[in-house]
Amino acid sequence: MEMMLPQARNRPFSRYAKWLGVALFCLPATVMAHPHSFIDMQTTLVANETSLTGLKMVWTMDEITSADLLYDAQNAKPGSDIWKKLAAEVMARVLSQHYFTDFYREGKPVKYLDLPSEYQLSRKGDQAVLEFVLPLAKPQVLEGKPMEFSTFDPSYFVDMTYKDKTALHLPPELEKRCTLALFTPKPDASLQNYALSLDKADAPPEDMDLGQQFAQKVTLECH
Repeated sequence: MEMMLPQARNRPFSRYAKWLGVALFCLPATVMAHPHSFIDMQTTLVANETSLTGLKMVWTMDEITSADLLYDAQNAKPGSDIWKKLAAEVMARVLSQHYFTDFYREGKPVKYLDLPSEYQLSRKGDQAVLEFVLPLAKPQVLEGKPMEFSTFDPSYFVDMTYKDKTALHLPPELEKRCTLALFTPKPDASLQNYALSLDKADAPPEDMDLGQQFAQKVTLECH
């Protein structure tokens, strides 16, 4: 898609994501409590025979979050200028938070390219679906130390979740030599209650890393 997008910055990314629920996904102001919005994620590895080159992500937004985007799109056909404009706006906000994704190998951050190699926004019933490819700045050799990535909103205004391990996909040629593991944290009741106590006007302390405490982690290991 040939649209102008602002460039993302490498980690560390801004942890001031309080605006996310409203500005990124047009969330109605009547919704209360954290999280305000929900995204169901799917990720497919983009790789060749020897290296990982990126992550293809599919984010399906809940119906309430999707409402304003779908209203703006009206009955526009897929691939139309309206959909391209909306996709560019949403993608720009994702880039401003560096794809909301941390990627590490041997405890060191793996950098991404500033712009996605492809992206699009579409409709699936009453839900908006954002698809994009997050390209690594340098290909990562598959063999060797495991790689780990995690996608989350630091403020936990948006819940970004893999339903289960079936939401993670390996290219067929890697299925016999690579494995993907999904770890889902189980925050204690006090932390969950704290998150639920926050309304739309609240933000957790920056040093609390609330979203990270709820964030799932994916580990890739190949031989």
